[in-house]
Amino acid sequence: MDLHPFVAHFRQRFAEVEARLSAPDAFANPQKGQELTREHARLKDLVETGAAFLKAETELAENRALLATELPGSEMATLAAEEIQRLESVHARLAQRLKEGIVPPSPTDSRNSILEIRAAAGGAESALFAADLLRMYQRYAEAKGWKFEVMDASPSDLGGYKDIVVGVSGLEIYKRLKFESGVHRVQRVPATEAQGRIHTSTVTVAVMPEAQEIDVVIKPEDLEINVCRAGGHGGQGVNTTDSAVRILHRPTGTEVRCQDERSQLKNKAKAMIVLRSRLLDRKLAEEAEKVAKERKDQVGSGERSEKSRTYNFPQNRITDHRVNVTLYNLSAVIDGDLDPLLEPLMADEMQRKLAELKL
Repeated sequence: MDLHPFVAHFRQRFAEVEARLSAPDAFANPQKGQELTREHARLKDLVETGAAFLKAETELAENRALLATELPGSEMATLAAEEIQRLESVHARLAQRLKEGIVPPSPTDSRNSILEIRAAAGGAESALFAADLLRMYQRYAEAKGWKFEVMDASPSDLGGYKDIVVGVSGLEIYKRLKFESGVHRVQRVPATEAQGRIHTSTVTVAVMPEAQEIDVVIKPEDLEINVCRAGGHGGQGVNTTDSAVRILHRPTGTEVRCQDERSQLKNKAKAMIVLRSRLLDRKLAEEAEKVAKERKDQVGSGERSEKSRTYNFPQNRITDHRVNVTLYNLSAVIDGDLDPLLEPLMADEMQRKLAELKL
């Protein structure tokens, strides 16, 4: 595949975006300004990658020409052969990065996200594992420099969670966390198990890109909003005011509640963020299902019923079933080291997108 036209295109588009960002009205529309800023950063990296690619290509040609003029086995021939081997590796790596740059980035990949964790099969043990997953994501967010904010929670009796909703904000959150959506299965001896038997429990995780007003139109008349006193843990002030908010979107039956803040207005604002994101997630899922049916390919459809991952504590083993990756570092993953699992999933997604482009 000839990548030279793409290298030239990246340079041209980078110059266009840079000129637009230099205009006085570049941020008249803040959202458009942010999109341009993100595109500028992406193109800057691709332009630098393209320059390195062309340099490696030139040096490869020079060393191959040198090797052709030297006597086999001579010192110069040996050095040239070693340099060719190194440059071929560099050239291939840069070519792959350029191919990935050809794939249009998803508009939601750079979004903040709403993370929902719910206990499923397994009773108290499932709720405890939901708390473990929450801590895993929180530690991963801390390592990435992301903001992690609990928006609503229903604690269980033993310190776990029946369900919990979290807002995560920062750079490229949905790009990484979207792969966490699905059914997470845990195999271990529960703290409540007196006989030492291994139990299997499940927790569902949903990750949704934070929606913007232009993504989803919500009519005020379609909403049923109720306020009540917050329940659960929270100290002396938690039940003294009607601060908890419940919002029902009548057309879809989607219900959201938020009681983490003592302010009713803050809870309502947070609840609207979650509602808008759920409706966007529903919209994206419907679009993905339509595309999948048209292609007669249900792989990667994002169905929540798909088993995504198994955590086997007795064997310190974690398996992601979508890309058939098995690691024996479960303790590190639970401590927030998610990249060894997420990177193969990101690479798999990129390969599928490249295949669709028939590059």
